[in-house]
Amino acid sequence: MDFNSEVKNKAADIEEILKKYLPKEEGYQKTVIEAMNYSVLSGGKRLRPMLMQETYRLFGGEDDIVEYYMTALEMIHTYSLVHDDLPCMDNDEYRRGRKTTHAVYGPGIATLAGDALLNYAAEVVAMAISNAKEPEKAAEAMKVLFGKSGVFGMIGGQTADVISEDKPCEDITEELLMYIHKNKTAALIEAAMMIGGILAGANDITVRTLEKIAYNVGIAFQIQDDILDVTSTFEQLGKPIGSDERNHKVTYVSLHGLAEAASEVERLSEEAITLLHTLPGENVFLEELLKSLIDRKN
Repeated sequence: MDFNSEVKNKAADIEEILKKYLPKEEGYQKTVIEAMNYSVLSGGKRLRPMLMQETYRLFGGEDDIVEYYMTALEMIHTYSLVHDDLPCMDNDEYRRGRKTTHAVYGPGIATLAGDALLNYAAEVVAMAISNAKEPEKAAEAMKVLFGKSGVFGMIGGQTADVISEDKPCEDITEELLMYIHKNKTAALIEAAMMIGGILAGANDITVRTLEKIAYNVGIAFQIQDDILDVTSTFEQLGKPIGSDERNHKVTYVSLHGLAEAASEVERLSEEAITLLHTLPGENVFLEELLKSLIDRKN
């Protein structure tokens, strides 16, 4: 298996799935829809929907219902990035090598585009439940999706992150930093793998194992992101480096140093793969995908 080619092919397939569900650019609301579509189709590796799809396949899922949730998750992830880049947040003008949504459309329309993507994600999931052969599973998947992305998930983590920027560095504890990483970053990766399992009929114990695997991958992913913010280049990363230091953010790297951060990434990675091997079935591509998330260079 040529893993890199497989990733590109699967990402291209997911891109086509996303296009099926995105709204048409017409009417008086055309501008905000253009901004929505610009944001969603601005590149990216489609890792979260890919994780969901591959986990679904690991447990024998074949129905196209997973496409609704893949799309909704990517919309939620994208809206969070649009808002994260705003002048009132990180004030970044580039992401994935392109101008951010607010840099193209202005902060007002970018804010509305983020709002619209979140709302549209809910509409897409509502369609999924309406069309589901097993609506109970579809509803459980919805509960996970919006729970992991809400105030007890991603938004909660983002809130703690914003508030921590005003705290003295000595007040940023390990506990607070892990709370931010778990909820701001790992929560959507957890949602991806859990939903893939739920829709394919995995039992509760297995879904909890998927959650733990995804947690480890998500934390390692964020720590690796912190490492890359120090060691990478704009050309490699596709966005400005040094933003954590510039925004006075405490990170795992600033607390523990590069060597210990790299060691923790390795530990989390090994544990995640060990847990993956305890699950029934086999998906070689999924295993390689998890490893690539952790070992990435961009």
